[in-house]
Amino acid sequence: MNLVRKQQMSELDRHMGLFHLTMYGVGLILGAGIYVLIGEAAEFAGNSMWISFLMAAIVAMFAGLSYAELSALYPKAAAEYTFVKNAFKNNFFGFIIGWLTAITGVIVAATVSLGFGGYLTQFIDLPITISAVFLIIILSIVNFIGIRESAWANTIFALITAAGLVLIIFLGFSMEPIEPIDYFEAPTGMTGIILAFVLIFFAFIGFEDMANVAEEVRKPKKTIPRAIILSIVITGIIYILVSLASIRILNWENLALSSAPLADVAHSAIGVNGSITLSLIALFATASTVLITLVANARILYGMAKSNSLPKFLCKVHPKTKTPWLAVIGTLVASVGFAFVGDIVVIANIVVFAVVITFAAINLAVIVLRYTEPVLERPFRVPVNVGKFPVLPLFGFGTTIYMALQFEVEVILVGLVIIAIGSVLYVILKRRKDFMNSD
Repeated sequence: MNLVRKQQMSELDRHMGLFHLTMYGVGLILGAGIYVLIGEAAEFAGNSMWISFLMAAIVAMFAGLSYAELSALYPKAAAEYTFVKNAFKNNFFGFIIGWLTAITGVIVAATVSLGFGGYLTQFIDLPITISAVFLIIILSIVNFIGIRESAWANTIFALITAAGLVLIIFLGFSMEPIEPIDYFEAPTGMTGIILAFVLIFFAFIGFEDMANVAEEVRKPKKTIPRAIILSIVITGIIYILVSLASIRILNWENLALSSAPLADVAHSAIGVNGSITLSLIALFATASTVLITLVANARILYGMAKSNSLPKFLCKVHPKTKTPWLAVIGTLVASVGFAFVGDIVVIANIVVFAVVITFAAINLAVIVLRYTEPVLERPFRVPVNVGKFPVLPLFGFGTTIYMALQFEVEVILVGLVIIAIGSVLYVILKRRKDFMNSD
């Protein structure tokens, strides 16, 4: 009896179905990125930025299909760690990928919370950092209360966020442009389109965290693959339409100069009320990103601790809320610490670099597992195969490696430092575990 009770206390509750998980994914993707980075994309790609969004959607789908197959195969928290560890039979490699996922999640939560603070200053005279810390604490409480409450809060945030983007689409396509638009105009040609594609890939990041709530999803082997694919398709269509609608209202030169590009688009279309409305919606967009990132990050820590790769106390589940409460607190503390980091564009590049390395490993894991574990039942398989060999993960692996080589040296160095810190942590934890085992 005690064993059963102990097992129940270490397990998470399954509250999420296809709708909630899809909205969870849409909320993860439709976050702060599109509200901030569309101006940067316009600077690089001009009117052709819709092509950059299309390219980013295709690369995201490559990775999404790989996540879908692996999530159906191993529906566990700490998904990336689990996938890589099982594919390469290497604890260190799995730990580093899990570490990259966790640390970038913390940085995203902290940075986007600063974006929330920036939008909030338009309504309340409060220091940005204080607003950011306040938001992280409030949403961590929601995270602690339960996945059902977090899922409902996220669904509401996601719908409001999507409503803002749908408003931009409606305004853009209901108004006639002042002058004819060349939708293929690119100030620096294909180079600018590719640079914009690499940058705005940040706006697609998030769907991968859907796999990290696998232990709180009903029928995860069917639900997770469907939800991942649906969320990427929905957000990809929205992003492309938003990019086209924006340049129909505001020319790309003015869009590139704006610090709040979509608010300026709305202001240009319907005046002050438009910019105020979009600023309010941006508050929900940033809050949504922070909430979901905090939820997913706590599950990453929980999953890695459950697999004995992080200290065991991080996998303790609260008996009433059924949430990994110590992992929630750990994520809270780390995110507050990183809230003193600044520029979202710089951070976006660092995060994207770490994410594309992770995506490269995930795409490769699908290929490797097809040969090392061919007899395992795969409830979902990536389409387009030559015998056992999955073609699309190979394209995904190639494109992510190409993207990793497009970053500035400084960004790559920061990424390598993050990996080095993870390596040191792995050695320390392994030695401590060996020492404890020897006792």
